[in-house]
Amino acid sequence: MSGHSKWATTKHKKAILDSRRAKSFAKLIKNIEVAARMGGPDLAGNPGLELAVTKAKKTSVPADNIDRAIKRGAGLTGEVVDYSEIMYECRGPQGSALLIECLTDNKNRAASEVRLAISRNGGTIADPGSVSYLFSRKGVVSLPKKDLTEDDVLMAVLEAGAEEVKDNGDSFEIHSEPTDLQAIR
Repeated sequence: MSGHSKWATTKHKKAILDSRRAKSFAKLIKNIEVAARMGGPDLAGNPGLELAVTKAKKTSVPADNIDRAIKRGAGLTGEVVDYSEIMYECRGPQGSALLIECLTDNKNRAASEVRLAISRNGGTIADPGSVSYLFSRKGVVSLPKKDLTEDDVLMAVLEAGAEEVKDNGDSFEIHSEPTDLQAIR
């Protein structure tokens, strides 16, 4: 209990917020490290890294932490962190299809945690390939409308490899293959 002291109440609230923020930062840093390992430390030549850095900056991750994560992921510091990406195909409650992507340093721990969460909620782990065919990986860019018309946007992005442009009222949503995402931006 925090008692009658205002600082004690503030301290407890701040501790909860700080732990959430730290958890979010750790996840974003891990994504940056993996993207740097897969495509190199250059933001211009690695769209996955650029996306991870952009997300981290939006969440106010310090620039120093981002730079260290890029160097660590690219192997420039000598520290070795071995994260691997695992995909689980599951059937959820009422036969719903779930595709779960995990980024982990321990495959066994991730597998048991996913299996536990799925089974507790009435689902099962499916055989490989039995669910993934229902999904497709797409790149999505959201563009504020301003003074643009749908035809203007469509003509500009079709050359870059866009597949579809949707009008969402105050913005345009552009769908493409993930590899064309950089050219569309």
